Amino acid sequence: MRLQAAMQGNLKAMMAAEVKAAEKAVSGGIQQATDGLKNELRGQVTGAGLGERLAKSWRGELYPKGGMSINAAGFVYTKAPQIIGAFAYGVTIRSKLGRFLAIPTQYVTRRQNKKITPADFAEAGIPLRYVPPQGNRRVGLLVADDFRITSKGKARVASDRAKKTGRGLTTVVMFILVPQATLKKRFDIDSVAKKWIDRLPSLVTASWPDEKEEK
Repeated sequence: MRLQAAMQGNLKAMMAAEVKAAEKAVSGGIQQATDGLKNELRGQVTGAGLGERLAKSWRGELYPKGGMSINAAGFVYTKAPQIIGAFAYGVTIRSKLGRFLAIPTQYVTRRQNKKITPADFAEAGIPLRYVPPQGNRRVGLLVADDFRITSKGKARVASDRAKKTGRGLTTVVMFILVPQATLKKRFDIDSVAKKWIDRLPSLVTASWPDEKEEK
């Protein structure tokens, strides 16, 4: 009876240790896979030249939070799903309000992170002139007359004095008018996700604590 009790006691301790090791291994493997997927997706964004801000829209969460579990899970998502989705699968964008999409040139700067449209020029009292397609140029233009270009390459409304003398005045292309714009596929989310899912078993195995760690 004493031998049987001793064996039962050791078995319980051994099973508890194995469960604890499994929790650590699964949680560690999930964390590595989640971080790896998130970082690789961020790398796709920066590699496509779309900037750190959009790249950091990729986030990763681990569950349960603050603990380890055999049922641990990871969740990778983006806080900019519409933009990421457009570049992940490729879309054609058409104007909802008119015949053309007005694509701003480098001379149209954002203000307070707000996208500037031709309507904003009208509200500011700055007239835009339509230039129809001509020759090899197959797109229409919206241009602003009586502007000047600064030494830093910025477009500014000319002063009344400059308008009188005509010195330094120029016509600046503010928007390019196209019937539609196609965003080419630049990300491959599915293949990257599959790669990290396939790596998960080896990551869990590598995260399994050895006997010294268990002790």
